[in-house]
Amino acid sequence: MLTTLGLSPSFGFGDRLGLATAGHITAVRGTKFAPVFAQQSVRENARTGRSPQQVMDDAKRAVEIAHWDAPWGADADHLKLADDIPAFVDAGYPFFTVDPGEFVDNSADSYPKNVLEQKVANYNWDDLSASYLHQDREHMWGQFETESLMRATIKYGRAIKHAAVMFNRLSQMKDSFDFEVSVDETDMPTTPLEHFFIANELIRLGVHFTSLAPRFIGRFEKGVDYIGDLNALDVELAKHAAVTSHFGTYKLSLHSGSDKLSVYPLIAKHWGERIHVKTAGTSYLEALRVLAQYEPDLFLKIYSLGCECYEMDRLTYHVSAKLEMLPKGDDLPSLLNDFHAREVLHVTFGSALARFGEEIKSSLVNHSDSYRSALERHFKKHLALLE
Repeated sequence: MLTTLGLSPSFGFGDRLGLATAGHITAVRGTKFAPVFAQQSVRENARTGRSPQQVMDDAKRAVEIAHWDAPWGADADHLKLADDIPAFVDAGYPFFTVDPGEFVDNSADSYPKNVLEQKVANYNWDDLSASYLHQDREHMWGQFETESLMRATIKYGRAIKHAAVMFNRLSQMKDSFDFEVSVDETDMPTTPLEHFFIANELIRLGVHFTSLAPRFIGRFEKGVDYIGDLNALDVELAKHAAVTSHFGTYKLSLHSGSDKLSVYPLIAKHWGERIHVKTAGTSYLEALRVLAQYEPDLFLKIYSLGCECYEMDRLTYHVSAKLEMLPKGDDLPSLLNDFHAREVLHVTFGSALARFGEEIKSSLVNHSDSYRSALERHFKKHLALLE
């Protein structure tokens, strides 16, 4: 049943080809996670040439064929503008992720004090200082002083207001929906204290949000494992979980969750049931693994094109692969295990689909059993670490 999922633990499966849901169903069946089978952003739809309605129809078709009768969700992902909303509402999506990242001031952490004082004049500083300064006790996530409050206000104040505008616009179109606020695709991490500020201000503005996606420390790049200090991340995730528990009304969301296998045990330890994980391009990479095994000529064309397009296509993603580090060799499926090859192939999916889309989809239909099995193996590894 397509529905809102609320605070249930949930897992998002992006499907850029419209052919992956059968494998997602097989992987998630029997776990504690409510699945989100239709999940695409406006950016992804533009690159795949699909509409919100097509994404929804592909997921519904697979759900019906598999006789899936448990709750499942559909996520209108990374919506940046109010004008992005109606097409997803019309297609029946019950979950909306708003991305106000363009309104985040990534320089706020480094402004000198005189600049902070100038910029904070645009906000109601008397109300903010009365709400956040001189608290009775310090919490696990810290306590605001004047300077840290100014930085948090300048860094996230406009983004919070934009999220509220998006929520109010959506509320005019739908009575019931899951709403997520995402600030993960920004340059600077969200401290636990800033997380508290974002959540508290959203609540103060009347935004009823189901989940919140901060920008965590380290690097959560596309299609590869976590890059950073896991011990430091362990400490930070505990503090973010404490903020979430303080409010008790939403769950934490991990974006770019694909292949972050080293992080999953920490999330399971600290976040428990209040968890949403999003994956996207890793299902596309598993499709390419199948092509590398069964359709090597097609795979080599996709790989060659990816190398040509990488420097341009990478500009809207947080990735660090280098073309000069791509492996040499004839074992094509093994390329899907290499850090640099995975990121190159991941972010160039739009170029590949524009050139070879019909050929890719036709080949995967011919090898549908292998694709479903590959997805099942891949995601069972993810989900088992989160149980």
